[in-house]
Amino acid sequence: MIYRADYIFPIDKEPIRNGYVEVDNEGTILSCGSAESLDTNSRSSAEYLKGILIPGFANSHCHVELSHMKGLFRQGTGMDGFIQQINALRLTVSKEKRVAALREQMEQMYSAGVSVLADISNCDESFECKVSSPIYSRTYLEVFGTEPEDAPQILAGAIELQKKAKQMGLDAAPTPHSPYTMSPLLNRLSAAEGLKSGYISYHNQESNQEEDMIRYGTGELAEDYKARGCSMPPVTGESALKYFLDNLQKEVKAPIEGRVLLVHNTVTDQESIDEALKVLKSPYWVVCPLSNIFIHRMLPPLDLLRANNLTICVGTDSLSSNLQLSMVEEIRCIQGHFPHIPLKEILKWCCLNGACAVGAEKRFGSFTPGKRPGIVLIDNINLEKMELTKESRSGRII
Repeated sequence: MIYRADYIFPIDKEPIRNGYVEVDNEGTILSCGSAESLDTNSRSSAEYLKGILIPGFANSHCHVELSHMKGLFRQGTGMDGFIQQINALRLTVSKEKRVAALREQMEQMYSAGVSVLADISNCDESFECKVSSPIYSRTYLEVFGTEPEDAPQILAGAIELQKKAKQMGLDAAPTPHSPYTMSPLLNRLSAAEGLKSGYISYHNQESNQEEDMIRYGTGELAEDYKARGCSMPPVTGESALKYFLDNLQKEVKAPIEGRVLLVHNTVTDQESIDEALKVLKSPYWVVCPLSNIFIHRMLPPLDLLRANNLTICVGTDSLSSNLQLSMVEEIRCIQGHFPHIPLKEILKWCCLNGACAVGAEKRFGSFTPGKRPGIVLIDNINLEKMELTKESRSGRII
């Protein structure tokens, strides 16, 4: 089958005007290029689709098991207010309804073009859905725990969850949540355990409250923890990311192997980036702009990340901190606030970089012959400016 479009974005090559992509019956990419290079019969039999064709998206950060929380959260509360809402609302509906909600969102993501998912799980409620879904998922079994004496038991529970996931055929491993929700011991032990699989995901520098808590032991987040009688992480006088890297090196010697997803990076700075590049061999910098606006009314410093030539990925986060799990809406947000960033660059973040982050680049992420990434149409594009419009939508072709 041959599909034509106004533009093809192979991702690993420059966009092709009046392009085509050819696949076999199983969806394997056979070729792509200019439609003018096709013979007359092939060109006339090709299916023309108005818009741009891209490989399936890689959603590089999601909490699909929180899908039942859609529409329940107040916006602009900061991290302390967000945590209070999570604690109050997480288990307010039955397991049956929670599973039904996440299944619905998985189906919607697939229809809208998501082929790869880096998903955070705190339990096994999403496992059966992931097994049956055509989306490839890597599951990060996230742990919390502010009291150091609880660390061994918490980590043991995550390892048991990992065993269950692997028995079901899922790629999964423990991962730490963030510097402020964990004792230093659990933080480094869970990261070291996850790195045995080669992959971890870590909520990094999501808010100024996080930075204030780690640097100075002050701010709303710190006050919330004190009020609840939770043990505080050490006050370091340095960035939250440097704290994590220093703490991790007590267990794992640098340079640290493995693909490390640093998620959010809303208030990261040059000093933090420099430290990460010293310690981590393969960091991936995941941004979730709509989630950051939802909680903090802030955006990640994309120009700083780009200036350092970092590998950027894009995620949607969860329906507790977003109105929808839509990669197109994330792209539209990025273009709206950073109009100088070319669409082809953003699409690389959303496709190939995300596939690489979870080790799925041999099958997904680009229209390279031999891959089976899926084909996605984004319509209603402003082709002169190469921008999404308010009417742009994504839909899976194969």
